[in-house]
Amino acid sequence: MWAFIGRNLVLRIALLFVVSVLIHTIIHIAPGEPSQVDPSNPRMKPEDIAKIRAAFHLDDPLYLQYAYWLTDLLTGELKSFKDNQPVLGKIWRRFLNSLPLFVCTTLLVWTLAFPVGIHAAVTRGSMFDRTSTFLAYAMISFPGFVLAYILILEIVQFFEIPVIGLRTFGMESASSLFKFMDRIWHLVLPAFVGALGGIAVLSRYVRSQMLEVVNQDYIRTARAKGLEEDTVIYRHALRNALLPFITMFGLLLPGLVGGSVIFETIFAWPGLGRLGFEAILSRDFPVILTLNVFGAALTLVGTFVSDVLYAVADPRIRLE
Repeated sequence: MWAFIGRNLVLRIALLFVVSVLIHTIIHIAPGEPSQVDPSNPRMKPEDIAKIRAAFHLDDPLYLQYAYWLTDLLTGELKSFKDNQPVLGKIWRRFLNSLPLFVCTTLLVWTLAFPVGIHAAVTRGSMFDRTSTFLAYAMISFPGFVLAYILILEIVQFFEIPVIGLRTFGMESASSLFKFMDRIWHLVLPAFVGALGGIAVLSRYVRSQMLEVVNQDYIRTARAKGLEEDTVIYRHALRNALLPFITMFGLLLPGLVGGSVIFETIFAWPGLGRLGFEAILSRDFPVILTLNVFGAALTLVGTFVSDVLYAVADPRIRLE
């Protein structure tokens, strides 16, 4: 077990290094300059642009720029082109804002999709199955950002309650309980809209996987032995149907960075997705590069967790 963990950690660290080099190269060879050193910016004088380029090593070869970026990142000295603030500090603050939205959306998707998909598979052809299938395809087909705008307009128009942003402005003197309820209120709508598409897709996967398992011989044998239906479905069938979803579960972590860009932008939610969007608009190389490497690291961590969970879920799989 420990040999497996050590070997995989070394391989993933090496892979993360290669990915960071590729991301750094692609970002810097892409056309365009950071807004702070754009010669077409009338507010910037040529001498100011030269000073900024020298301070951020933009005129150095790519390998030296990468070395400076990596050194500054590991020492915590990496600064943003946009406001000269520490990049790690900006990412950490936005991470704390994205985490509640990510957790709520994930919990909604995984707690609702599995019961719907399992019940649809067990009652195949029933009214519940046909209704859930219709609703799932409708949610997949209807653009989530359009639904978000519709819900925002309707709630603001009929209830006159703000839903944009992290909190309601002007509540500094309110009680702690009222502030907490206000944060929950602002969290509900983006989490709900962001979860609809995931519930629809995942419930279809669950239904399809369960239909393959419930028709297997060992399921019929379990029923012939007189086991209760819940035991047959949730203890025998579901455990074998879970294996494909372990991979999907491991790939949830990168959603912290890129999975909520659209909804964070629509709802003005100051999270990691919106930070990346703003950094792309201003060509803020340190923030873009660090966010992409952070997303790659989360992907590698997620796949490592998936490998371990495979062995837990299926005794036939051995890590050594």
